[in-house]
Amino acid sequence: MKKEVVPVQIRGILPANSGSAIFVGNDDKVFVISVEHNMAAVISMFLRDTPKERPLTHDLMANVFKGFGITVERVLITELRNSTYFARLLLQQQNELGKKIVEIDARPSDCLALAAAFKRPIFVASALFEQVEDMTEVLQRINEGGAEAEGGEKE
Repeated sequence: MKKEVVPVQIRGILPANSGSAIFVGNDDKVFVISVEHNMAAVISMFLRDTPKERPLTHDLMANVFKGFGITVERVLITELRNSTYFARLLLQQQNELGKKIVEIDARPSDCLALAAAFKRPIFVASALFEQVEDMTEVLQRINEGGAEAEGGEKE
């Protein structure tokens, strides 16, 4: 990757007023990405390997990727603009013609769901990681208070 990045993980998922809070970070810092309730539920299912009766949209995408020999390489959360996070999904396809890497603009929630589904690494651009507010203490207080965040420290 051309930009310097910081490896992170999904550290927890909590319901919030108008959606859910996805706590993303590492041992140095944790920050929050707000997502819709249903996206948080999907991400949580993938983190917990919860069986589903029927394939969800991200399962469909995973099956299409497998059918075409495409693997999710990594996810990169790139920037925060007007209170909206932006992300990139990095895919690789290898076949008899060679190897091709494609970088796709995607919502961070979709990227996090696919990273959880494929157990792939999540990165944050260093410049973004430096600018986001550290929510480590908030997550620790929530976990200590008994209302443990779904997902926990998942690798």
